[in-house]
Amino acid sequence: MKKYIGEIGLFITAIIWGSGFVGSAVALESYTPYQILAGRFLIGVVLLCAVFYKKLQFISKSALMKGSILGIFLYIAFALQTVGLQYTTPSKNAFLTAVNVVIVPFIGLLIYKRKLDIFEVAGAFLAMFGVAVLSLQLSAEINIGDFLSFCCAIAFAFHIFYTSQFVKQEDPIILTIVQMGMATFIGFVVVLAKGEVAFSMQPGALASLLYLGIFSTTIAFLLQTVSQKFITETKAAIILSTESLWGMVFSIIILSEVLTLKMGIGAVLILVAIILSETKLNFLIKGKMKRIT
Repeated sequence: MKKYIGEIGLFITAIIWGSGFVGSAVALESYTPYQILAGRFLIGVVLLCAVFYKKLQFISKSALMKGSILGIFLYIAFALQTVGLQYTTPSKNAFLTAVNVVIVPFIGLLIYKRKLDIFEVAGAFLAMFGVAVLSLQLSAEINIGDFLSFCCAIAFAFHIFYTSQFVKQEDPIILTIVQMGMATFIGFVVVLAKGEVAFSMQPGALASLLYLGIFSTTIAFLLQTVSQKFITETKAAIILSTESLWGMVFSIIILSEVLTLKMGIGAVLILVAIILSETKLNFLIKGKMKRIT
């Protein structure tokens, strides 16, 4: 079980994010996108500081710098995704955001001259294709929303990649606290700059924001950061891409969405991508060797 601790943690993260689509939809009825970002990150940093307050005295300059970098990438990614969604369709936004799964291994190649793992890269492309089949509505139009969504994918790719790099030297809990703090700071600067200071205190609105803050932010990002200590960044991106799959599952269960053949094919492709990157088809090779001997 310990061998797969990274995979298990990231699967739970993806499941939580998949369920977050419903929470986001409810929250958007009462808050602006920028208020939601500021609110969810504030809840995240407050909870993490309350639970892990003893670790605050051990925040080094190195952890402060690395966590801040992650926080900047994190806020930029969410903001680009939110703004992009205003100008493009949800399906194209979801697909273009998921392109990060392909970008991640090439960041390692271009910046650190790291060799590509052919099985992980093949799995990354297959996962992206699976997300496309799962969510994309065919349309030839390309607009500013599509461009912003693609830029969001780049920001998420850098966040995933550098999370894997930084957890090798730093405490993942401290990194999570610092990145939440930086994202909160940027979030409130943006809210104040836009003059969005009127904040709904209705119980239903606050409940949806609390769900996003506690589960989709605090628990999910803590799990992601800790889990990436035990897994490569490309595998992490592939597993996190199942967010679309879980979003589909929760839409069927909670919103009574009808399961289509297209959705089923997309789900299968994503699962095959995970099997490919995890096993590198060793079970087939071993099977052939047994038959030969």
